[in-house]
Amino acid sequence: MSEHVTEMTVGESSDVVLFDSPVFADDVRRIASADLPWEQYSGSEILVTGASGMIPMYVVGTLLAANDLHGLGMRVSGMARNVPKAKARFGSALDRADFTLVEGDVIDHESFDRPYSIVFHGASPARPTLHKSSPVTTLKANALGTINLLDSLVAVGGESFVLLSSSEVYGAVANTELISEDDEGTLQHFAPRASYSEGKRIAETALAAYADEFSVRALSLRFGHIYGPGMALDDGRVQADFLADVVLNRNIRMMSSGAATRTYTYVADAVLGLFYAHLCGEEQVYNVADPGGNVSIRRLAETFASARPDKNLELDFVNPEDGRSFSPVASLGLDAHRLAALGWKATTSLNDGVSRTVRSYEDGPLINP
Repeated sequence: MSEHVTEMTVGESSDVVLFDSPVFADDVRRIASADLPWEQYSGSEILVTGASGMIPMYVVGTLLAANDLHGLGMRVSGMARNVPKAKARFGSALDRADFTLVEGDVIDHESFDRPYSIVFHGASPARPTLHKSSPVTTLKANALGTINLLDSLVAVGGESFVLLSSSEVYGAVANTELISEDDEGTLQHFAPRASYSEGKRIAETALAAYADEFSVRALSLRFGHIYGPGMALDDGRVQADFLADVVLNRNIRMMSSGAATRTYTYVADAVLGLFYAHLCGEEQVYNVADPGGNVSIRRLAETFASARPDKNLELDFVNPEDGRSFSPVASLGLDAHRLAALGWKATTSLNDGVSRTVRSYEDGPLINP
């Protein structure tokens, strides 16, 4: 294990120059080496929004790796609101002739300066704290942003729109362990927190409408809980909190017994699923989730703690009783059979995925504010 993390000044808001991470480079090469009809992208102009986010950045990295491996002649643009942050995250990618970083906010309707044929729309405030503190921006990015991008794509004769959606569109689904694409649950829509879940629902409806009226090829990927290189330590979700604890050499803090279950999927497996759906699928909606990663929050915490045994990290429970009286509850993960039928399967175990995530911070390079 690399020792330099303990010697560097690493804060809660530290981040990784993701494109130059050896783990990231290995991941995107593996995705781009998959036996898929990559030639469908030959000569394409592709836009990826929210480009400095974890999943969109893996999409960009995979497309560029596919260019290298398969000689596709693609040109990829990454759109980001915070260009200085994005430049730091992309590192050496900025020197590539087939990649352009563009400044833009999907909330603002602008004409495309290139004839994009495909849009991968990942721009969305993903951190739960932002849904609470900036519900209007969250709603606009998902709903209005999607409509603006669809209008721009139609105006230049574009063909395909891929929405990075979320399992939150299902709401509370009762009486099921695994949620399929046809399941429906209830949502408390008259609440600021619903700006994210309802915004994603509106985005999916807009995509279906434009597909029907303008023959845009529509694809919505409903991701479960994704983790991996590129997570910010101050993200606020439990997987990022646990990563921060390991990187900062402190015991993992548990706010509850950790009985709740989620479907945790390593980001490279999730993005491979995205490309299976886009290059091989015929449905408009696919769940993306690793059935083997359907574990309790406590199991996830234990996996992070054991990823670096030399640190001797333990679980610290805010309520000591939670540490003694753990009882698993029924799973509420995503059913990914529709995606698996295309040939996709997750190949990164939870242990390996967590270890690779921690390693991405150990190898650096790191961005400090």
